[in-house]
Amino acid sequence: MSRNNTGDREMDITENFNPKPWARNPHLQTFFKSLKLLKPGKNAMVDCAQQMIIDAGNGVRLLGYYSKHTGDASKGLLLILHGWEGSSDSVYILRTGKYFFDRGYDIFRLNLRDHGDSHYLNEGLFHGGLIEETVSATRSITNLVRKKPFYVLGFSLGGNFALRIALKQTEAKIENLTHVFGISPVLDPHKATIAIDRVSPFYRNYFLKKWLRSLKKKQIAFPNIYKIDAAFTMKTVMEITDYIIPRYSHFKDHREYFSTYTLLGDIFSTLSVPITIITAEDDPVIPINDFYGLRDHDKLNLCIQRYGGHCGFLDPFPFGSWYERKIFGIVKSYETSSRD
Repeated sequence: MSRNNTGDREMDITENFNPKPWARNPHLQTFFKSLKLLKPGKNAMVDCAQQMIIDAGNGVRLLGYYSKHTGDASKGLLLILHGWEGSSDSVYILRTGKYFFDRGYDIFRLNLRDHGDSHYLNEGLFHGGLIEETVSATRSITNLVRKKPFYVLGFSLGGNFALRIALKQTEAKIENLTHVFGISPVLDPHKATIAIDRVSPFYRNYFLKKWLRSLKKKQIAFPNIYKIDAAFTMKTVMEITDYIIPRYSHFKDHREYFSTYTLLGDIFSTLSVPITIITAEDDPVIPINDFYGLRDHDKLNLCIQRYGGHCGFLDPFPFGSWYERKIFGIVKSYETSSRD
């Protein structure tokens, strides 16, 4: 191991996540990543961020924040996608963005539809099948750095979107897309939804509260369209899904809906861009067997850890981040190869 000039430890990209025994609890790892007390203080990435409304095609507009280094100093651009009911200002997004901005990368923090303060931008309601607009927005964002490496990093549901962006390369190539990363990505949304409802009341109530708050914002923004008061009396994520999907999407039921963004088996057989998936066996909401069931591919780097919870991987706990160092090691390898 060595240290870089910021004092942070550089990591061998083969190193596994091995926190102290007292920091291995998956629920601690899962929830500490989002605690506001861990929000970075001084953050140059936020200080220089420019708010942008991105054209995502077909009249769709998505809200994002672009942090750019002055002159031609940037090493490339990293697009970061939050998880379900997170946002561009989620603590883990701000921490990760700061980490890579401080190391010379431009950062774009994109809000998926109806996330952050963007409910008013589009009449249609967010759902997990909205990959076309996300790909279109991604293509618009890459135009900010056409001649430099472009990376996509997504968390949880954002990780699922990131992986689908990689899969879309076979249909509409993004020329400078170099590598895609998914942290604890959702592979089977049906199973994940059931797990959220069943793993514990704490998880269920956490996501219910955030989703219902988002639905209320949408109803306020478009009161003539969304008549969803009944949803606010429901007690599970699946119950609300069954209520919302057939009324406010083109899917007939949750099974048809979830199937549109399920990533299992040989789904990555057509990959044309490298992807790295980082996930944990002790993830409380994403079944690990789905990852072991993925078929091997030379562009698929599957990094399964024993510990880490859901999008946690905090080490030293709670202020350090193993996945940031892991990803940075991979990204640096591209810098090295480009100089050779």
